[in-house]
Amino acid sequence: MGGLAAHNLLMKELFPYVGTTVIVTEEMCDFNGHMNVNHIKSVFEQGWEYGMKDFGFNEAYFEAGFSSFTLEDNYRFTKEFLVGDKIFPRFRLFNVNEKLFHMIGALFDKEGNLSAMYETVEGHIDMSLRKITPMKKSFLTNLFDIKQTHDALGQIPYEIRLKIRDLN
Repeated sequence: MGGLAAHNLLMKELFPYVGTTVIVTEEMCDFNGHMNVNHIKSVFEQGWEYGMKDFGFNEAYFEAGFSSFTLEDNYRFTKEFLVGDKIFPRFRLFNVNEKLFHMIGALFDKEGNLSAMYETVEGHIDMSLRKITPMKKSFLTNLFDIKQTHDALGQIPYEIRLKIRDLN
């Protein structure tokens, strides 16, 4: 496998959650002829499937009165997507502390090139107070274990712009 192809494969493997492949349609494109940013954002929303399943943000957790609110997002684009292009989304839990978690996503093209990056910081919310509160120990432990598993895959080779305090 050549240098660039090996790099692209390695890059994709840094993101263990594999999203659903999307094919760009004309309806997704704007007046510039490329995929509109709002549609790209919706592809990144797939990351919540893992939040619901693995992180524990499920129906029982919501019924217990907890949720999360988005506090900050960051998007970067390195390559445009045109009609007919296939998009391969991937995700990773990047960091967590007792009140916040930081998830990142990446969109790859058919050659495995990184085309867009996404970061979100979410606050853990007690819905009865509608305020950020610490996570229950078992919930936090689960997230921290997932983070450690993802950390073991290697470092992200680009600048992470959003920051949260590390869990001590």
